[in-house]
Amino acid sequence: MLALSGYLGLFLAAFGAATLLPLQSEAVLAGLLLSDAYPVWALLAVAIVGNVLGSVVNWLLGYYIEHFRHKRWFPVSESQLERAQHWYHRYGRWSLLLSWVPIIGDPLTLVAGVMRESIWSFVLLVTVAKSARYFALAAATFLTLGWD
Repeated sequence: MLALSGYLGLFLAAFGAATLLPLQSEAVLAGLLLSDAYPVWALLAVAIVGNVLGSVVNWLLGYYIEHFRHKRWFPVSESQLERAQHWYHRYGRWSLLLSWVPIIGDPLTLVAGVMRESIWSFVLLVTVAKSARYFALAAATFLTLGWD
């Protein structure tokens, strides 16, 4: 039961950290890694899945807010949005590789939804980015605090 609560806590921290909420999951992952109570691969898998799913929530928010593009309060005109979407699909999709960066990464995932990024390329690019971050964090944790 205790093992399940560790995984659940990590999943929720990683999921929440990927949304627009001001949360972090790095300390939770580092603490669980150092506890030696969980396999490293399992912790990384839970953190990555939680973080990617949180980013998918941002993508969905962006995707569905775009349905209001015809409302007067929508912040950009129809033609501006179409030009931005064309530019994004030509050059901007690769910006999702920065989705792991604090402060800018979460809004990037929301913008990808507004820009109608394909969910499949979105998930692929975000998974690569988030996986690299968590692998680097695990390596840094063990190198800094000792690998037993």
